[in-house]
Amino acid sequence: MTTTPSEPDQNTVSISPSPRLALLIMVFSLCLLPLPFNPWPTVVIGLFGVFLLVQTYSLRLEFTGDTLVVWRGQQELRRFPYTEWQSWRLFAPWLPGLFYFREIKSIHFLPILFNSAELRQQLEQRVGSLETPKP
Repeated sequence: MTTTPSEPDQNTVSISPSPRLALLIMVFSLCLLPLPFNPWPTVVIGLFGVFLLVQTYSLRLEFTGDTLVVWRGQQELRRFPYTEWQSWRLFAPWLPGLFYFREIKSIHFLPILFNSAELRQQLEQRVGSLETPKP
C-alpha cells in the first residue's frame, strides 16, 4: 500500500498489485497439458493468465477521500464517487476472487489483481457500512 502525500489529498492510498490470480490461472493452464485436446486449452487459458498478469501491473486502484480512481499507467480511466455506491463485497479474496460493487446506475465485477488485505482495509475504511453480508 502506497500513500502519496505529494498530491493535494493527503488521504490518497494506492493498492499494491498482486499477481496471484494471473499466476494461478497460468499454473492451471499447465495442468491441462495431459488432456487429449492438447495444446489448445493450455494456450487459451495460459494467454488469459498472461493478459491478467499484464493488467495486474498496468492498472492501479487509488482511494482518495471521496472517490475510487482506476488508473492505467499515468492515464485516469474512471472515477467512482463513494456517494454513488450502494454496496460492495469481496468474493473469495483468499483464492483470489472477485471484487463486486454496485453504484446507483451500474454494477461492477473486477478480478482481484491487487493485494486483497489492503483492498478490504480501504473499502472498510472508506465505504465500510455498505459491505454486503455473506449469505
